Amino acid sequence: MSRRLGILASIILLLFAVVAVQAASIQFFRAATLDRSPINPRVTTASTQYPRGEIVAADGTILAQSLAQHSGFYPYRRIYPLGALTSGVVGFSGPSYGNWGLEAQYDSYLTAHAQPPQSFAQLLAPTSAADSITLTLEPALQRIAASKLAGQDGAAVVLDPRSGAVLAMYSNPNYNPTPLTSPSFKVAAAAWKIYTKNNAHGFPPLGLVATQQTFPPGSSFKVVTTAAAVVGRPDLLVKSYPTLSQTPLPNTNLKLANFGFGKCGGTVPEMLPPSCDTGYALLGLDLGGTLMSATAASFGYNKIPPLDLPGVVPSYFPPASAFQYDLPGLAYSSIGQKNVRTSALQNALVVAAIANGGVMMTPHLLDYITAPDGTVVKRYVSKVWQTPLTPSQALQIVPLMQNVVKYGTASGIFLPADDVAAKTGTAQVGNLAKNTDDWMIAFAPASAPTIAVAVVLPFQPISATGAAYVGPIIKCLVEGALALQSGQPPTGTSTTCPK
Repeated sequence: MSRRLGILASIILLLFAVVAVQAASIQFFRAATLDRSPINPRVTTASTQYPRGEIVAADGTILAQSLAQHSGFYPYRRIYPLGALTSGVVGFSGPSYGNWGLEAQYDSYLTAHAQPPQSFAQLLAPTSAADSITLTLEPALQRIAASKLAGQDGAAVVLDPRSGAVLAMYSNPNYNPTPLTSPSFKVAAAAWKIYTKNNAHGFPPLGLVATQQTFPPGSSFKVVTTAAAVVGRPDLLVKSYPTLSQTPLPNTNLKLANFGFGKCGGTVPEMLPPSCDTGYALLGLDLGGTLMSATAASFGYNKIPPLDLPGVVPSYFPPASAFQYDLPGLAYSSIGQKNVRTSALQNALVVAAIANGGVMMTPHLLDYITAPDGTVVKRYVSKVWQTPLTPSQALQIVPLMQNVVKYGTASGIFLPADDVAAKTGTAQVGNLAKNTDDWMIAFAPASAPTIAVAVVLPFQPISATGAAYVGPIIKCLVEGALALQSGQPPTGTSTTCPK
């Protein structure tokens, strides 16, 4: 009898131990995961019955907030005061299609959650409230980008190269987020159908061209080719390449021609300002596939930029093995064509790294997070993502890009006082090269850079160039950003950037 009681007692103790272990697992190891789970009733209730936190721009403008409704199952509805101007970044939060953009990225903060108790009563019955997030985004620069893009498909990105802060990120096409927050599924579904349908260029309004679409960078990629020479073959910087209108390529009867069959050549400092295709193609062949691929990778190609936003895609440069039997491909890749693809974000990061002494900072939209009582619960800390160049190597490229503005392909675009360094890009695309993807990247002031900008306009007429089509856009963004940083109005500083 006593033996049976002992066995029963052991079983009961074992069961108690199992319960204790399970309780400890839930309380200490799985609590955070369960707390965030979308099937947790507390989470579901908080997301529908409590207001979400605000999303605020750098200048204090409210970009997203919850307003009380007096009827229906959902007591609060999300509104977006700037609508399509910031929807690509801010995203949406609605009962039918959930969260997207920053609304999804920082959902755990923006959704009401238990707050630290301030009294014994709150200890027994915790209160729920949401945190708010403040961004680095400047609405004034968003407005400049929207105005100058004038409805054309494309994207503009403005960074602070010193910290990686995203000052502007605007894309066309875009969308009005308001219908997606409707308590009516019918209304939300109708908008969703429109927003997820590709336009004539294959871009859905719900996507963000700046981070989710890639294009041939054209001659804007020549700064990376120049960096490859600076890093791995400095002797090629002073090699004089022949003056040609077109050059034969190895292992093929094809010839690579300059824009408009103009003649150019010389050393790298002589070839970058006029953007000499023949010379840079030959430079790429001299550099070789291994060095070119490694340099592109050091600038972040083939990696997903760690921006705090969902859906960011990597840019692409072929591996060295792709060029083993395709030297013509290496020539074209060295001038940003063939299979090379880049996003506006990636190209902004490339030019930001050159501006920042060879150090590429992690891009970020978050500035800080505040609790309901206004205290800062989290502040973004800047960190390095890539280091493709040393400070002395970056300094070798800066004057070449300044010369692009002084007497090269970007001459006559910028105000001399802004001290801009830039590179244009025009990539022939489409069947029989009937269109161009037009680029420009720039930073300023070149002597002590505080802004870096990239703009792309894809599918432009074959006669278009980065200088002619993108130049006026990037000029106004440079002026606006510099004006904001100096405490001046962001527009109205010149006849081409009126208020």
